[in-house]
Order: sequence, then structure tokens, then C-alpha cells
Amino acid sequence: MTKDDKELIQKVLKGEKEAFEMLVKKYQTPIVNYLYRMTGNYNDAIDFSQEVFLKAYFSLNSYDFRYKFSAWLFKIASNLCIDKWRKKKIKTVSLNQSLKEGENFYIQVANGKKTPAEEYEKKELARKIEKTINKLSLDLKELFILRHINELSYEEIAQIKNIPIGTVKNKVFRAKEKIKKLLEKEK
Repeated sequence: MTKDDKELIQKVLKGEKEAFEMLVKKYQTPIVNYLYRMTGNYNDAIDFSQEVFLKAYFSLNSYDFRYKFSAWLFKIASNLCIDKWRKKKIKTVSLNQSLKEGENFYIQVANGKKTPAEEYEKKELARKIEKTINKLSLDLKELFILRHINELSYEEIAQIKNIPIGTVKNKVFRAKEKIKKLLEKEK
């Protein structure tokens, strides 16, 4: 946990609501990003992120400072997804479904002028990667997203999912191998 997070959490616990707003601003984008990739629906991701932050706010007094705050938030988000799937309140994306027109998967790259052909190739690759990620089983997809898109450590993921670190490493590796094989098939 960063020193800033700890200070902000302590301020929130003392009643300073503005400090929680700062935490929300800091973590909203990664949480929405994760939820969008898990649900396939941006509006659901926004709604669910609000639920995540509400749950975090009202549970903050039970937060354990030994763990990273971001990992705690992702655990809340992961549990929320599981709850929603169990209640079937969110639409799951078919593994065979391709991206709809206008839906994109973006990869951030360093600033630099690209030719239109390079831009097209980049978008096409991103589309293929997103489509391939969506073909993974739900557990592999989630762990891959947490590790390689949200850039969480194996330890944080193990904590979020409450599974051994070796299992996390194994499943992330399997997800990468499956993505690699599926992309090679498309060539």
C-alpha cells in the first residue's frame, strides 16, 4: 500500500469524505476497465464500479492495512462480478461472438506518428487480441486481465481470488499459451 493510500484511508475513517473522493479518482479507471472487460458492457461496468466504491466506503473500517488498497478493491470488484453472474443480472459474452461494430480494444503505445496502415494494423491486432481473450474460460480470462491488463502482481491476484499463488501463475501461463495458440490459428 502506498503511503498516500494509507493517509487517505485514515482521513476517511476520521470522517473526511473528500479523502474518499481522492481514492475513487485514483482507482476508478482501473476498476471500470476491469469490470468492462469482465462484463463486456461499459454501462454495466460504470454501474458496478459505483457499487464497488460504495461497498468499499461502507466496509472501510474492516480494511486490513497489511494489504494493498488496490488489491482490496479488485477483490470487491471480483466478488461483485461473481454475485452478478450467480444472479444472472449481467449478460455474458459468447465465446464465439465477435466484436460488434464500434467496439474496440485499445492498446496504449508511446506517442509517435503512425501511418494510416500502421494504425489499421494496430487496431486489427487489438481487435484480434480482444476477441481471443473473450474465448478464454471465465477463470482464465479474469486472471489474465488482472495480471496483464490491470498489471497486478501474482501475490495481489492470489489475495483477491483467495487461491494459492502457484495456481495463479499456472492459470495465467495457461491463458497466455491458449491466447498464443488461438492467435496462431488465425494466421
